[in-house]
Amino acid sequence: MTRSRYRGRFAPTPSGALHFGSLIAALGSCLDARVHAGFWHLRIEDVDPPRVVAGSADSTLRTLDAFGFEWDGPVVYQRRRGEAYRATLDRLIDAGQVYGCACSRKTLRERARIGVDGPVYLGACRDRHLPLKTALRLHVPPTRIVFDDLLAGRVACDIAHECGDFVLLRADGVFTYQLAVTVDDAELGITHVVRGADLLASTPRQIVLQQALGYATPAYMHLPVALNDDGSKLSKQTLAAPLRDDDPLPALLRAAAFLGMDLGCEAGSLAEFWQLAPQRWRRAALPPLRGKRLLTRA
Repeated sequence: MTRSRYRGRFAPTPSGALHFGSLIAALGSCLDARVHAGFWHLRIEDVDPPRVVAGSADSTLRTLDAFGFEWDGPVVYQRRRGEAYRATLDRLIDAGQVYGCACSRKTLRERARIGVDGPVYLGACRDRHLPLKTALRLHVPPTRIVFDDLLAGRVACDIAHECGDFVLLRADGVFTYQLAVTVDDAELGITHVVRGADLLASTPRQIVLQQALGYATPAYMHLPVALNDDGSKLSKQTLAAPLRDDDPLPALLRAAAFLGMDLGCEAGSLAEFWQLAPQRWRRAALPPLRGKRLLTRA
């Protein structure tokens, strides 16, 4: 697939109803694609069955439609893409970049140190040559990943020290987010990933996978995330209020304001909002990232 034209995407997990934080990511990624005359794809990230709430995928589509979002091409469902993930994993196995790991969560908690995104696996099983019927980890190289985030600026991560070898296939046979998103973005020809800053620490792992597989690395822009009054991230886990399909305009105006666009009283209808918002979208107007920086500035 050609990468000559901007291709972005929105990729929610169907673990509950969309909320205001989801709307910020959807709106930011959609507008950035539209103002650059690009494509905007929709992917349902349902690769992890225990996290999926029945009916959430359909409700996500209904909400996005009610809010006036229009995506390009068919919706991609990760649960239907197991063969693609398996083929990619086999490539990495054949290249000697993957090994079996039998460490329990208890062992990880006791022996791992904390890195930028949780426990850092120290490679206890790396040289044990276990059968590939256990969890499978990528043996990450001792390299420093550096990328220029379109909002955060230049960011760096010593991938082995700060993230460690990470799982690509869980012991229960579920492909992990890091593998699935990397394969999906490459196959869709995604050129720009615009998403919440809560996923900033995932980016070095995805870039390492891209490099191992010979994939091009897209441009990244991590948007500020909406917070609760106590400073925690607004999310389904913190019981964020679901978006109202029957009254989308107030939430859209709030999301636009969060992203630096003051539409005031100019948008009195959904149609007027979608006419004005692309005209007002400016990357330079986005608020700076707040809170603890997860990675080291290069």
